Amino acid sequence: MMTPARTGTSLAIGSMLLVQVGLAISVSLIDDVGAEGAAWLRLAWAGLLVPLLVRPRLRALGRRALLTSAALGLVTAGITMLFMAAIARLPLGTASALEFLGPLGVAVARGRGAAKIWPVPAALGVLLLTEPWRGGADLVGVAYALAAGACWAAYILLTQRVGDTVSGFAGLAVSMPVAGLVATAVAGPSVLPELTPALLLYGLGLAIVLPVIPFALELLALRRLTTAAFGTLMALEPAIALAIGLILLGQVPTGVAVAGIGFVVAAGIGAERTGARRPQSGPTAVTSTAAAPASSEAARSTVAVMPQSWSPSGSSNT
Repeated sequence: MMTPARTGTSLAIGSMLLVQVGLAISVSLIDDVGAEGAAWLRLAWAGLLVPLLVRPRLRALGRRALLTSAALGLVTAGITMLFMAAIARLPLGTASALEFLGPLGVAVARGRGAAKIWPVPAALGVLLLTEPWRGGADLVGVAYALAAGACWAAYILLTQRVGDTVSGFAGLAVSMPVAGLVATAVAGPSVLPELTPALLLYGLGLAIVLPVIPFALELLALRRLTTAAFGTLMALEPAIALAIGLILLGQVPTGVAVAGIGFVVAAGIGAERTGARRPQSGPTAVTSTAAAPASSEAARSTVAVMPQSWSPSGSSNT
């Protein structure tokens, strides 16, 4: 019998799988339009699709909500473009684990007591992933992944501000067009001359796989799971990225890399359990789920529904 918890778990895992499959597919675009171009195609289409699906009433938003949503769009563009640059240089699982340090840091910072120990296994995981004693890691790729993680951390905090001031998904419908415009300003001049009708259609299909369908699945999952359960599941995303990189991209990890990702995942689960955001009380509390762009990736997916205590899948990268 499928209980709400089992259904929610299946939906959340399905969302993470689609995010990572979409990222793996995006890698093939890098050869045609570069990392910036691949990120731009996703963000531009998402910026067009999301407002059409959400149909926000912008007049109902206050100035603060609009500005915060616009800032969220700027950070979303940073997550997506930086993470695409990272996976152009690093295996998908490694980049995902490094980026995950952003939301992990937020969880640790807001936690108490036992929460402060989780940077230790996370740091050990990073050492195992980058293997500095061998000197073989692409330091530029590592820097891109860590920068995407920093944007993801900022994205979580901004998303919570949007969720606390905006009911429903109006903030999402503002942030995604802003992200698309930022990506167009950065990558458009170099990418537009290279576009073909086939690439545009490819980008549209990719935007549906990542982020539109994962967005819908996460929305349904959050209606069935507690935020702690959802956050714990999201901590598994680096491991899922490792598996998808192996299956779809032929990225065979070393035993050391697998151990490193395991440490990061364990730190993420532990930090989520001890670093939940305190619920609001009083007349200003907002009960609706906050809306914001992926997973890591959340953010990376560029669309996700934020629980009050964690970050989405997908992420990263957008």
